[in-house]
Amino acid sequence: MPTNDNTPGHNRQELTYLPVPLPKAPPKPPRLAALRETVRDWWDRAWDVDGVLHAMWDDVLSAPKDGLRYMAPWLRAVLMVAGVAFVVLLAKAAGNVVLQALHQILTTVPKVQVGVDTSSGVASVVDQPVRTYIAQHSAGLPVAASTVYTLWLLTGITGLALGCLSRNNGVRAMWTGWGAATVFMVWAATPQASRPVAAGLAVLAWTFLSAFAMRGLTLRRRVVGHPAKVTVKPEIHVPVQPQAPAAEHPHSGCPFRD
Repeated sequence: MPTNDNTPGHNRQELTYLPVPLPKAPPKPPRLAALRETVRDWWDRAWDVDGVLHAMWDDVLSAPKDGLRYMAPWLRAVLMVAGVAFVVLLAKAAGNVVLQALHQILTTVPKVQVGVDTSSGVASVVDQPVRTYIAQHSAGLPVAASTVYTLWLLTGITGLALGCLSRNNGVRAMWTGWGAATVFMVWAATPQASRPVAAGLAVLAWTFLSAFAMRGLTLRRRVVGHPAKVTVKPEIHVPVQPQAPAAEHPHSGCPFRD
């Protein structure tokens, strides 16, 4: 007969094995705090007496007294890199100004026209064929014929001035190439009847200007200092051999000899 016993624990099943609570792991410090602690430890060690930052700071303080020659190599390298960067930036700024001025000059030059003589006198014998040749052969270029003509003029003026002042072999080579190109353009653009005379005048004008552009050029080998003079005398000196001492006689010094 079922009983209506509602007392607690009457129908409860006893567990043989109870779950054992695991120990909680200690909380991990945040990553940012660990990184900050590592950086702080490195900073403290670097500023110790034997630390890296302490030694570098001593190099900076002793640099005015040591001078550029005896300062720390790393500090000298930093100064050299900073100086080169400053020179590059300065050259870049100056180059932009020069290029803008040159662009204005090139764009304001009137266009070269074929058959229109804009020069007079003997200079037209060389100038007009050059203008005609440039105008005929610069049709497919991305720049105008006036720009090419202006560059031709600037090259000649630069080669003449720098060759006279600096006496540089590279400038002299540029002047030589410019003169050869000018003579070729005069020969090609001049009518056949007067071609030899025009080319001859171009060669004479270039030769006259080369006396200034090639000033100081010599084909002789430069000898630094005076070579020592060597005098060779055909005399034979035979050293005198010392004579060997004569051997003494066995009876030398004896009054009675055999």
